Amino acid sequence: MQNIDLLVEASWVVPVEPHGRVLNDHAVAVDAGKIVAVLPCAEAALRYAPRARETLDGHVVMPGLINAHTHNPMTLMRGIADDLPLKVWLTDHIWPAEARVIGAEFVRDGIELAVAEMLRGGTTCCNENYFFPDVAAATYRRLGFRAVVGLPVIEFPSPWASTTDEYFEKGLAVHDALRGEALIGTSFAPHAPYTVGDESFRRIRVLADQLDIPVHLHLHETAQEVEDSRRDHSARPFARMQGLGIVDRSLVAVHMTQLTDAEIEACAHAGVTVVHCPESNLKLASGFCPVAKLVAAGVNVALGTDGCASNNDLDMFGEMRTAALVAKAVAQDASVVDAPTALRMATLNSARALGWEAKIGTLEAGKEADFVAVKLDELETLPIYNVISHLVYACNRRQVTDVWIAGERRLARGEVIGLDLAAVREKARRWGPRIAAAT
Repeated sequence: MQNIDLLVEASWVVPVEPHGRVLNDHAVAVDAGKIVAVLPCAEAALRYAPRARETLDGHVVMPGLINAHTHNPMTLMRGIADDLPLKVWLTDHIWPAEARVIGAEFVRDGIELAVAEMLRGGTTCCNENYFFPDVAAATYRRLGFRAVVGLPVIEFPSPWASTTDEYFEKGLAVHDALRGEALIGTSFAPHAPYTVGDESFRRIRVLADQLDIPVHLHLHETAQEVEDSRRDHSARPFARMQGLGIVDRSLVAVHMTQLTDAEIEACAHAGVTVVHCPESNLKLASGFCPVAKLVAAGVNVALGTDGCASNNDLDMFGEMRTAALVAKAVAQDASVVDAPTALRMATLNSARALGWEAKIGTLEAGKEADFVAVKLDELETLPIYNVISHLVYACNRRQVTDVWIAGERRLARGEVIGLDLAAVREKARRWGPRIAAAT
């Protein structure tokens, strides 16, 4: 028998690939942080001698969810400016408050709170987009959480950088410092076409090609953004990005609520990933991403929550359900974005957005052992006819019981490992009055 580190046996395993497959009474075998096999429990008992074994009756084991767009330090701004349209929310409330409170401590404490929430909700990886990427990366690394950290570029000063050149210089230094990190990667994170100039986009194009990293960009979020671009640049934002060379396989385009059929085809042809953030778009009344059309065209559609200031949570189970339901209403077709597709958006498609589809997003031999266990044998999810349907349409994130990242346990029977939750709560409470005073 082969010695391995861990064997997790469950009533069901959903590997995501093959698409829509549910494996009954299967196990995931893990050694040295990687999956070595997904196989029937009976066969695993004969093949492996695990140093640790978990038998999870009534549970489904699935890949960890991947939040493909978030601003995690903003967990500390949850609910400070609700029920406002995007431009008012951002320019009159969020940016002024951030200017008064952003700093290394804010980023560290907000990410700690976010990681605790994400682990308890079955998320094992995120695509971070915020200031102080050095602090963000150090925090994710310390907590053993997988993340792609954005290198911010914006055409106005912040506590992170004073000039455009400084954003690039400091961002490149962060990228260099993170070379070889097992859990942390980087992307360029220009905020949006309306806050980043042409010359900066040209520099990003050259550097992203040299470093082979994604470009993480808010794009076509609102109709107003499109109209303003037509006025200021005589082109829609997408066309402007095409002209600047930004539209290619490295582009992770977030929101994309305002798209023509020609733009959808152009995304498919260029290999663009679209990150759908349905709950944030609904709350800010930003519009509806044409997910069914994008999927039909062959565009990789991933899923994100956006930040807690506009969502107001990091619940990827809720996001899957909302994405599936809204897509059906927008397309007026109940068959589009079915449950397996919604689950794929939150796992493999999101991994592909980060350039990590060879590492995470499915349960396959050779991949990193990022997976979660969800207890389906609960009143709210009984009886069980279709496991994937329950994960998307009926499951609550509080049914997540266990989480592993790179084979290391981060949540055990609902308890977060390696993070002092009492201290996290106290820090969040202390930030409340400070941020309220800043608004």
